[in-house]
This record gives sequence, C-alpha cells and structure tokens, in this order.
Amino acid sequence: MGKEETAKISVRINKICPKCKTHLADTIFNNAEVDYCEKCLGLWFQKDELRWAKDEKDKELIWMDVNIWDNEKEFKVSPGIRACPECRVPLYEVHYGSSKIIVDVCNLCYGVWLDRGEFIKIVDWLKEQKNYGVLNNYSKNLFKQAAEIFTGPETLREEILDFIAILKVLNYKLAAQYPAIARIISNLPK
Repeated sequence: MGKEETAKISVRINKICPKCKTHLADTIFNNAEVDYCEKCLGLWFQKDELRWAKDEKDKELIWMDVNIWDNEKEFKVSPGIRACPECRVPLYEVHYGSSKIIVDVCNLCYGVWLDRGEFIKIVDWLKEQKNYGVLNNYSKNLFKQAAEIFTGPETLREEILDFIAILKVLNYKLAAQYPAIARIISNLPK
C-alpha cells in the first residue's frame, strides 16, 4: 500500500451506546445522519443533528429551537452515569427546555443522547409550546425570530426560514379574522 492509498483511509471511531455498551450503527433519521443502538433503540445526535431531525419531522417547528445550554436560570443539570459515545466523558442529565423530558448531553462535543421514544416526546412537547406561543406570546416570538436574522445563532438562511415559518403560523391564526393579511403571508416564498 502506497502513501496515496494510506492517506485515503479514514479512521472511524467506534461509538458505544451509553446505555447498553454495544457499538452504535449509522442511520438516516429524519434526513439527519445519526447513530443508534440496535439493542435499546436509543439515538445519538451530534451537534445540531437533533435540531435538523426535529425540523425535518415537522416543518412548522423550525422556529422552535431549544438551546439546552442557553438559559442559565432554567438550566437544571445533574451528572449522569452514562458516557459520551464519542468523547467517553460522563454525560450530564439536562431538562429539555422547560419540559420534564431529561436528555443526556456532552459538554465537550454538544452531542445529545435520547432514549427510545424521547424524540417523539420532544416533538410533541414542542407542538404544545408552539400552540401556546401562538396564542399567548406570538408578538414576542415574532420579534425574537426577526432579531435572530441578524444575530443568529443559526445561518442567515436558516434564520430567515425560521422567520417565514412563524409568519405562516400567523397566517393560520389570522386567516379567519383578517383574510387579506392571510393572503399576503401565504404568498411568501416557501
């Protein structure tokens, strides 16, 4: 084997399930490449993959981003007994936003481990939050998404798509009350 052939060989670190201690397999989950355990059906999301999978699962939730590390006031963390599949350091148990869903996160690589069924619980909780936000905090969320176009944390394109998504939610809310405004919003680019 020559130097050229040796350079083309890539090393894949075997990721280990934090729960079962078996090797994780690769899969495409809601258009995101993630690792999963064939035994317990847990999912390992590297940084941003959970958001991508959530956005693909329900397009109306793209503006509903929960940054687990963001809000220090609501940050409830406790050391877990599981190890990061990539870094091999202890994972921390963290509440997903203000929900009662506890996920395992790595503070080095920002990966997230979800046990079987937790992804669906997260999506359901986000749908509840979306409905509450539309009814009670719509203006606040709209201005927040508009500001994020300029400040991030996602790319400019992703932030614009988030803003358009929340405008479309407004379209549904206002369709009965103000049909002219609803028509304008529905003609926005998809």
